[in-house]
Amino acid sequence: MVSRTVLVVDDNAKIVEVLSAYLKSEGFDVRTAFDGPSAANSVAEQRPDLALLDIMLPGIDGIELTRRFQRDYDLPVILVTAKTEEIDRLIGLEVGADDYVSKPFSPREVVARVKAVLRRVDGSHPIDSPPVIEVDEMRIDNERREVTVAGVVVELTRTEFELLGTMASHPGRVYGRLQLLEAVSGDAFEGYERTIDAHVKNLRKKIGDDPKNPRYVKTVFGVGYKVG
Repeated sequence: MVSRTVLVVDDNAKIVEVLSAYLKSEGFDVRTAFDGPSAANSVAEQRPDLALLDIMLPGIDGIELTRRFQRDYDLPVILVTAKTEEIDRLIGLEVGADDYVSKPFSPREVVARVKAVLRRVDGSHPIDSPPVIEVDEMRIDNERREVTVAGVVVELTRTEFELLGTMASHPGRVYGRLQLLEAVSGDAFEGYERTIDAHVKNLRKKIGDDPKNPRYVKTVFGVGYKVG
């Protein structure tokens, strides 16, 4: 099996050292950087399979790097963030981050989430749904991985598309947050259910759903979400 390469970027050398050791012990090749410009150069030159980025980086922050990596390389990204940085998490997911991990974190959990994102990107957990799904004015084309609303193409991240496709494939079915995490990641990480809330918030914004009276992605209070 060909080793996958992960770029670990943090200005804290100890965090880089610990994460690198855990990833290497699981068979990953690891590249490291300690600031934004170095990370950008590493991706351009070495094309890793995934980037693990701290949000608060010198030179170029993790949000801007995520935007660039998605735009230029379609590179999977996991953001590392302090628990108080809620707005940064939401923005990071909106610009294309596949997931986030909050500090302080368990290195073993970070490795598990890296594996989960790579499985999702590899298509190990395809959406179990028909080629095309239509809900009112929304059309989900699973073969082309394209969503349109009233004929207008909506640009969604990988995770947003898979969340929408998973729920729309079973209209009316209510999905709990952990169920959705498992559907799009292959694993349900206790304590990270709110990742789904952040993705749903961004998804609604992109498809024009009013969060107070959503047309497509509806909240079932105390349980989770559904489409239809």
